[in-house]
Amino acid sequence: MRIAVLEDDPAQCAFVSQILTAAGHTCRTFSDGNAFTKHLKRETFDLLVLDWAVPGVSGEDVLKWVRANQTEHSLPIIFMTIRDDEAGIARILDAGADDYVVKPVSGPVLLARIGSLLRRAYSFNAEAAVREFGQYRFDVNAKQACVDGKPVNLTMKEFELALLLFLHLDRPLSRAHIVDRIWKQAADIPSRTMDTHMSTLRTKLGLRPGSGYRLTPIYGYGYRLERDERDERQEAAKS
Repeated sequence: MRIAVLEDDPAQCAFVSQILTAAGHTCRTFSDGNAFTKHLKRETFDLLVLDWAVPGVSGEDVLKWVRANQTEHSLPIIFMTIRDDEAGIARILDAGADDYVVKPVSGPVLLARIGSLLRRAYSFNAEAAVREFGQYRFDVNAKQACVDGKPVNLTMKEFELALLLFLHLDRPLSRAHIVDRIWKQAADIPSRTMDTHMSTLRTKLGLRPGSGYRLTPIYGYGYRLERDERDERQEAAKS
């Protein structure tokens, strides 16, 4: 998953980054609250790790900004700070934080807390071999997609991209996020490459009005796979 960390202590920042990267996550680190908030306006992440007292905008203010501005999805946020007073912890949780750990925290405990939040937020089970979304079925081991029980021939990249979109259903995904997850180190892939893959997926999986799902571009940002509420209303009217 793609995780952003706001932490101004270099040693602590390096520790968290190393732990998350070793666990297979993509980690971006920031030491200034202002820069962090600006980055959140143009990038998407699966989870945020926030320190309380940092230069610029505080971690608490970043939390409030996220909850006020990213209403389409409850982005999981965990606080990691030296403050351990009950009043402070209660205030942060009431402001919208999902969890709170006091530094120093061990790597295994931090990973366990983050893993729990990710599973809750995305209904994601790392052990699941098959994932289903309505009429869409993805066999992770066989790398096989089916629509209404019929196999669909997807390349490896197309399969990974389709699964990423469904796991982030109704969330806007930035191009940088998609590149990080699908093309890994190839950050300089031509923009047209991603657009071609999206167009192919839209055709092969029928992600158009009538299917219950729509894959739409977000100009200057990325893509979003969303449930088509119009299709749901039409089905309800028929029944």
